[in-house]
Amino acid sequence: MRASLIQIAVNDDKAAESVNARRERVSSLVRDQAGSADLVVLPELWTTGAFAYELFADEAEPLEGPTFQAMAKAAGDAGVWLHAGSIPERDPEGPLYNTSLVFSPDGELAAAYRKIHRFGFDKGEAVLMSAGEELVTVRLPETTLGVSTCYDLRFPELYRGLVDRGAETLVVSAGWPERRRSHWTLLAQARAVENQAYVLACGSAGTHAGVPQAGHSIVVDPWGEVLAEAGAGEEVLRVEFDPARVGATREQFPALKDRLLGLAPPQR
Repeated sequence: MRASLIQIAVNDDKAAESVNARRERVSSLVRDQAGSADLVVLPELWTTGAFAYELFADEAEPLEGPTFQAMAKAAGDAGVWLHAGSIPERDPEGPLYNTSLVFSPDGELAAAYRKIHRFGFDKGEAVLMSAGEELVTVRLPETTLGVSTCYDLRFPELYRGLVDRGAETLVVSAGWPERRRSHWTLLAQARAVENQAYVLACGSAGTHAGVPQAGHSIVVDPWGEVLAEAGAGEEVLRVEFDPARVGATREQFPALKDRLLGLAPPQR
């Protein structure tokens, strides 16, 4: 299976690139993956910047708003599965959510995931956005994706729940700060090892509201080996991986069958 992680640079200068211009640029980047990728992944909140809290309310969109429409078309044009990162979504009843969108190769919405763990403690996203409640998986022909967003990466129980729902490839869309980049790499490898799954973690580059981004999108195999890693700037990280290795790894080293605690009883 071929994946492209598009590490988008989001910068503070709105005069240099409007949200509409960024949508057009990102749509073009997605279409450029036609013929070379089966799955394309984008970062978290790339329309606004993950730390641009003051923009969330003003730039929030309905689920099927302009970013949804642009990404649906880009997925259909490219003929790829597209994890389109996340948007600040405004629910019809008023609350804001950090919502990820996944589209099929025909441009249809395959899943929407509202981020469960919001970052910020007593400020920022944690108080401006509501928490999602549902774990989300998406069945592709080659593998089952488990969908997660940024701060979720710090909560292993979420990924156990995704594995219990059949996830074999864990996708993380993020706007991770550069000052905690070592945690990003460490946690991506940990989630891969403990769940015997691939991890495709796509971060953003640039600076969000004065917060330098880590970049360094990463793909990790079920043994924790890094298959590919990006640098700090905007780039497309391309990788080929074999989804069948997940089942083979779990058979060869059946640690998941020895679980005694968790969301599901051990399977023997």
